[in-house]
Amino acid sequence: MKALVYTGPKHLDYRDAPDPERGGNALIRVEHCGICGSDMHAWAGHDERRPAPLILGHEVAGTVIEGPMQGKRVTVNPLVGCGTCRACRAGHDNLCAERKIISMPPREGGFAELLAMRPENLVEIPEGVSSAAAALAEPIACGWHGVNLAEAILGPVGADTRALVQGGGAIGLGAALVLKARGVADIMVAEPHEERRAMIAAQGLSAFDPTREPGPDGVDLVIDGVGIAPTRAAASAAARPGGVIVHIGLGGSSEGLDIRRITLQEIAFLGSYTYTPQDFRDTAAAIFDGSLGALDWPDIRPLSEGAAAFEQIAAGQVAAPKIILTP
Repeated sequence: MKALVYTGPKHLDYRDAPDPERGGNALIRVEHCGICGSDMHAWAGHDERRPAPLILGHEVAGTVIEGPMQGKRVTVNPLVGCGTCRACRAGHDNLCAERKIISMPPREGGFAELLAMRPENLVEIPEGVSSAAAALAEPIACGWHGVNLAEAILGPVGADTRALVQGGGAIGLGAALVLKARGVADIMVAEPHEERRAMIAAQGLSAFDPTREPGPDGVDLVIDGVGIAPTRAAASAAARPGGVIVHIGLGGSSEGLDIRRITLQEIAFLGSYTYTPQDFRDTAAAIFDGSLGALDWPDIRPLSEGAAAFEQIAAGQVAAPKIILTP
């Protein structure tokens, strides 16, 4: 098969690679696979969990050509837990100490023509839904999970909720679309890229440039899809007393939080990592029934042009919230 292989820091080769061994898994012909921020992190050589050579990519949709669910179009939950620990038994595979995502050894990723995956991680795509839209289930499920965590403290979000989403990439935009689908009308998205703000506005959302405009304050919920010191500082200032900050982004691991204000104002700060299997299924269902909109904002490119796409993302030359590669 052809694959886009990470061979070292900032280097990808589009080349022949061995077909995956199916075993008892489903063999999937990959149709779409999105580029995630974690793929960018690995490509830059900053992720020791993803050593070269390795096929990256975990936001996958395609068609099963052998094994369980043969002939079905599917979107792939890429997270695999041990299945036996306390977290897995409770349905929280994302907290399993042994969890693995495809694109981490020994599991190769989805930037390839073929992918092997266990059937319990597959969700069938109904007719009338594109595999490109279905491939967005993975990044949007991160926001779905984050909103669920916030609701455990705030109660159900809705028309009276004020929300700030930091970052207009697929994680932030997806979270904003989840909030919108749950009835939240007052959603502000902080995004410095002008063209991306226009794309966000086209989804019926409000966006502003946080490098030039003051953001809102007194908000009930902040979702940080970036995760760097300035966004944490802005989140600390924006949340109302008793509000919630959901931290999804992994852009940096230190500084930014105003611990004094968070303590004095009883602001909840929640880390949010990926999603549970049920979150993934619920997100896919929302995509399938149209609750999250047309999902027409990805930039879709051939897998053979993937190396250039990584370079352009790193250089800040991509306006689209998501690039999806297709073999």
